[in-house]
Amino acid sequence: SKMAVGLLILLPIFLIHAQNPWDDAEIKARKFVSELTLEEKVSLSAGIGWAVGTCVGNTPPIPRVNFPGLCLEDSPTGVRYTDHVSAFPAGINAAMTWDRDLIYRRGVAMGEEYRGKGVNIALGPMMNMGRVPAGGRNWEGFGGDPYLTGECAAAAIKGIQSQGVMANAKHYIGNEQEHFRLQESSNIDDRTIHELYAYPFLKSVQAGVASIMCSYNQVNNTYACQNDRTLNQILKKEFGFRGFVMSDWDAAQTNVPSVIAGLDMMMPGDPDYAVEVIQAAKNGSLPMGRVEDLAVRIMTPYYLLGQDKNFPAVNFNAFHPEQSKMVNVAGDHHKIIREVAAASHVILKNHGNFLPFPKSISFGGVSTFGLIGSDAGLTDNGPNECPDHGCDFGTLAQGWGSGTTNFPYLISPMAGIQSRASKNGQTVTWTLDNWNIDSAVAMAKSVDVAIVFTNADSGEGYITFDGNAGDRNNISSWNNGDALIEAVANANQHTVVVMHSVGPLLMPWANHPNIKAIVFAGLPGQESGNALADVLFGDVNPAGRLVFTIAKNRSDYPAEVLYESSEKYPQIDYKEGRYIDYKWFDLKNIQPTYEFGFGLSYTTFEYSNLKIVKHNATEFDVMVNVRNTGQRDGHEVVQVYLGFPGEDEPIRQLRGFHRVHVAKGASHEVKMEIKTLEMSIWDVTMQRWRVKQGQYQVYVGASSRDIRLTSSFQVQ
Repeated sequence: SKMAVGLLILLPIFLIHAQNPWDDAEIKARKFVSELTLEEKVSLSAGIGWAVGTCVGNTPPIPRVNFPGLCLEDSPTGVRYTDHVSAFPAGINAAMTWDRDLIYRRGVAMGEEYRGKGVNIALGPMMNMGRVPAGGRNWEGFGGDPYLTGECAAAAIKGIQSQGVMANAKHYIGNEQEHFRLQESSNIDDRTIHELYAYPFLKSVQAGVASIMCSYNQVNNTYACQNDRTLNQILKKEFGFRGFVMSDWDAAQTNVPSVIAGLDMMMPGDPDYAVEVIQAAKNGSLPMGRVEDLAVRIMTPYYLLGQDKNFPAVNFNAFHPEQSKMVNVAGDHHKIIREVAAASHVILKNHGNFLPFPKSISFGGVSTFGLIGSDAGLTDNGPNECPDHGCDFGTLAQGWGSGTTNFPYLISPMAGIQSRASKNGQTVTWTLDNWNIDSAVAMAKSVDVAIVFTNADSGEGYITFDGNAGDRNNISSWNNGDALIEAVANANQHTVVVMHSVGPLLMPWANHPNIKAIVFAGLPGQESGNALADVLFGDVNPAGRLVFTIAKNRSDYPAEVLYESSEKYPQIDYKEGRYIDYKWFDLKNIQPTYEFGFGLSYTTFEYSNLKIVKHNATEFDVMVNVRNTGQRDGHEVVQVYLGFPGEDEPIRQLRGFHRVHVAKGASHEVKMEIKTLEMSIWDVTMQRWRVKQGQYQVYVGASSRDIRLTSSFQVQ
């Protein structure tokens, strides 16, 4: 049929676009590798060990051929374990902008910093899927939808790699919780792997990603770094990935069997690795061609990104900071950090257009602000007081673990709001003790507007804080937050709530009549307070949108962290399949507090004139007119969801979005392309992507539930 013909072009799409650069780089890599001894080839893939070199991961130099070795360094929020770098907004905030260009520019700035420090391989972006709301590392990723995550990942990768730094897509695959991450088996069916968890990695391959990191856990009872199905078959063969696979740090359980199954680089290094691999190659149990292959895979992106020419030497030491050369690579990146941070703030509630605050104290204006809660301020010991940010004191602007970077400074909400309010002649006061409710109530009663702050933290499982072993124990506000908010709201009828959180929070107070506005600020990075003030005072018209569902009850979510098990290898069955986040809420008809894709603006938008323009049977454009009907210029995030024909399909799946700026009173026609892949399902029997025949529903709107226009079309 015609349909089948259209689908054969799917897998090589990326190679068609970028044929020459990768081919040319591979020719150079093959020539380089051909001149190496067996020992030298293997050394390309052999980390030298933890805390032995200058970076968190290092491969040895090969002086004979002037190869300096490779430096691998965390993290998805900036260069870890060093000085004079920036602390960027977290992945979750980048995603909440729904803006590919901003995410790309954030990636460019990060790439500049990595390059300036001499880092060959930046260990990000992270693209796990937020299957469980309490998952410790969800904040490092891009939320709960594979299409959105894939688009964010592609933009981040292109940005980082534009600077000649290799990006690293991680953690492949099914590393959705921290508890038992070294033992558990994530048991996932083939269709769910393809359409949900591997989808962002496919998009990363199409974006030209240099490297991919295999995860700690098992997938269907085989470790991810020794998994022929996920590494050789899906990633390298199906997706056509031409770069290299590295292990997460100490994730590989074996040496030679992992290499046979598709692992190309052992991190941070195992003293027996090189010896065993060389021995196996010599005795024939590991094909020589496989050693050649891993060496070529490592060197191809090295040449692709021009790292053989004028790449800076490493000028820092992650483990001995006193040996670092103090090279300042931050440039003017505070500007893009503040822009991304402000664009990622999500207004969840704004009763009677209470925000933005008036800019004068004239009649009816606001004269006094009271900032309430520890999250408004800083701690006594600076923003880097806990190793890898493994604590929650003061305002929260990053989670904890290897996904962090040192703050060069941290603008607290208190500092940002004071700076802004003082220009208006407004007064700011505060009380930062979450447990002193009497003090909070007294302050709330004495000011025009009470801004109450709450947060919730999480991170990587090697750190436990306040009994939370990476994953959150619950999805409620920390530090007495709910009681504080209720008490303040009862005392002041002009209460605003600001939430700094790693993910969804239960909000039992959301409908309190005295709470006039709610801002979800996520983890905004070093410019946190300035970005918040930009939004609260209307210097920026916010356009952030949620990238996950905020539920009314924890039990409304489809899956939960497995906290306890007596099994040696705990089995985590992904019984919900493809139905995570909003797809589950839609399937079960559960009303959330705030839905995926939701967020308010200080203006209003009207949608009209929906058109479907077909290119061929499986590719089309969705065109829609967006008019700004309010009083301010602003951005709208237009979202396209598809309803697929047939049984067992989500009611709606995000398949397009565009953040568009529209001046007040003006209109803008928005065009979103839907490609064949976005139209496809993974056919488990045929083992290929296939476009179903039948009627497709098209939903265009401002969130997954705020659908403004609908249409449909047939695929025969």
